[in-house]
Amino acid sequence: MAALVVLAGWFSSPAQAADPAPKTAERHLLYVAVPGIRNYLERGGHGVLVFDIDRGHSLVKRIPARGLAADGKPLNVKGVVASAATGRLYVSTLQFVTCFDLRTDQIVWEKAYVGGCDRMSLSPDGKVMYLPSLEKQHWHVVDALTGDVLKRLEPIPRAHNTVYGLDGRHVYLAGIGSPLLHVADTATHTLVRSVGPFGSGIRPFTVNGRQTLAFVNVNGLLGFEVGDITTGKLLHRVEVAGFKPGVPKRHGCPSHGIGLTPDEKEVWVCDAANQRMHLFDATVMPPKQVASIEVRDDPGWITFSLDGKYAYPSTGQVIDVATRKIVATMRDETGAIAESEKIVEIHFAGGNPVRAGDQFGIGRVR
Repeated sequence: MAALVVLAGWFSSPAQAADPAPKTAERHLLYVAVPGIRNYLERGGHGVLVFDIDRGHSLVKRIPARGLAADGKPLNVKGVVASAATGRLYVSTLQFVTCFDLRTDQIVWEKAYVGGCDRMSLSPDGKVMYLPSLEKQHWHVVDALTGDVLKRLEPIPRAHNTVYGLDGRHVYLAGIGSPLLHVADTATHTLVRSVGPFGSGIRPFTVNGRQTLAFVNVNGLLGFEVGDITTGKLLHRVEVAGFKPGVPKRHGCPSHGIGLTPDEKEVWVCDAANQRMHLFDATVMPPKQVASIEVRDDPGWITFSLDGKYAYPSTGQVIDVATRKIVATMRDETGAIAESEKIVEIHFAGGNPVRAGDQFGIGRVR
């Protein structure tokens, strides 16, 4: 593994950070892991940027991170997850996972994994992590408290994205090289069934709170497909109307990023080449296109605040879901816009974490 050093010096301490938030029953913070778009340090630098949702998404602090590639530069961040139950934050990079203590911001452990790392997911109790390799054929099932590997699942071609169901009973695994969405039973850590096949290799995806539907981006499609998790069948293919796919800057996929609002009334889909978020009414099937929002850069991810008030595309902008207006832009202490595809919301009370969101825009209706 590459040499590890503390990178507190990449940027000075946040002299321009916001004043302390007013005392409230809870503090709602957004943790943004960077470099969260490839290794682009100009889009927020290196580490974890923390923003205060209740104070206009103003900067609170930067948490220094560790780890350098062979060329001496920080590694690309691949995923971020958190648990209020255990008080831990996890950031994956191309080579390793770093575990932080949310109360102290200190690193608890950091480990490299065979085959590298991609976008992981954490069990609701915070004790187990499903960690995909870096587009290899396997997932590691990891003890999240220690970082030790419990089991290895394979083969799924080009392991990539991972979503735990809200009840913790099943976890959903997608590889770019497979048109099937694989379902694992978390009691036995075994693959038990699949959904699809979808139209092509699966890119970002999400599931509803009851885990009956999967909303899936696939290669070559400006839009998404809908699968029935219960029957395993493909239900709908939904194409964005009024826009051409074009050539995206990154990911090689017209739509890389999809999320359900927490109330599951809308599906939001990224359109890279046209720099848009396309909104669909998810109360009808197939979902119906209702609006488009222009953003400042190619969006490659979308997630939402736990209360559903804000949408977070990877462009560093904050969108008010109700009005569909951009209401803030997140910036680091240098003034650079903090763009990232790896964002998670965490609530604190009395300095202790009490609730954590998810990097995926998962549905929360049970």
